[in-house]
Amino acid sequence: METPGLVVHGESAPFSTALRSLVNNPLYSDVRFVVGQERQEVFAHRCLLACRCNFFQRLLGPEPGPAVPSPVVLSTVPADAFLAVLEFLYTNRVKLCRHSVSPSGRGLWGGRGWAEGPEKFPSTPATAPLQVLEVLTAAVEYGLEELRQLCLEFVVKVLDVELVCEALQVAVTFGLGPLQERCIAFIEAHSQEAFRTRGFLELSAPALLPLLRSDKLCVDEAELVLAARSWARVGAAVLERPVAEVAAPVVRELRLALLAPAELSALEEQNRREPLIPMEQIVEAWKCHALRRGDAARGAPCRRRRGTLPREHHRFLDLPFK
Repeated sequence: METPGLVVHGESAPFSTALRSLVNNPLYSDVRFVVGQERQEVFAHRCLLACRCNFFQRLLGPEPGPAVPSPVVLSTVPADAFLAVLEFLYTNRVKLCRHSVSPSGRGLWGGRGWAEGPEKFPSTPATAPLQVLEVLTAAVEYGLEELRQLCLEFVVKVLDVELVCEALQVAVTFGLGPLQERCIAFIEAHSQEAFRTRGFLELSAPALLPLLRSDKLCVDEAELVLAARSWARVGAAVLERPVAEVAAPVVRELRLALLAPAELSALEEQNRREPLIPMEQIVEAWKCHALRRGDAARGAPCRRRRGTLPREHHRFLDLPFK
């Protein structure tokens, strides 16, 4: 009777080191990319890319030929993120960090961690640690499910005030529901700090809307109005559009009836100088005050949030925080 064979394994570290040495190495390379706005040239190997990633298999085709452009231009992905994807495809690991790191010194060193596949290699990676959201975005675009999941797990693990709004934007953009829920829950618990970050000011309207609809924000409405105005000003400057036009998709979620009469008067005066909120929305809030009924004006949200500071007129509102 024939003795069954035995599978033996060599050392994994030398194997991974050898493959890592091929990342962006022109030696034996048979495909060339021009990547990112900086148009960085990157060398790779067709067989490795095609066997590891369906996106590259379709992009590169079954064999070299006139159908495959040379170089292959990928202008939407940052070069550093593309190199991180290559390293994962070659070695099944990539080093990630919370915040951006680059040789020019941009960004901050946050917590660091390894995102790895089934094998763990102790040797030093070929690339610097990459901001996790850049790698996550590339993983989603290239259909790399394992890398996407590893990035998601890492984001949830290291989520902090500086990262959370950027993570929320990525989650909304790519329909990552569980990550969106985690980000919203984090912002609800750290509202004041999160709303002071650059990431908050750069949120899209679809990403900001679920925050403004939340009852659980730990922030007072007066501060929320100020945050919304700052957000709209930044968007107006970037898009070269009026502040009120930028704010239009989200300001309806501001609960103006929660403001005291003096605060509402001050807001109305500022709104005359710099339009932000439709006048009919302010009128609806005044109706709630005049009639002392939370349901006095249909569409005027009067429900208190978790962080709403008490005001004398709140006792007349019909919809307390739950």
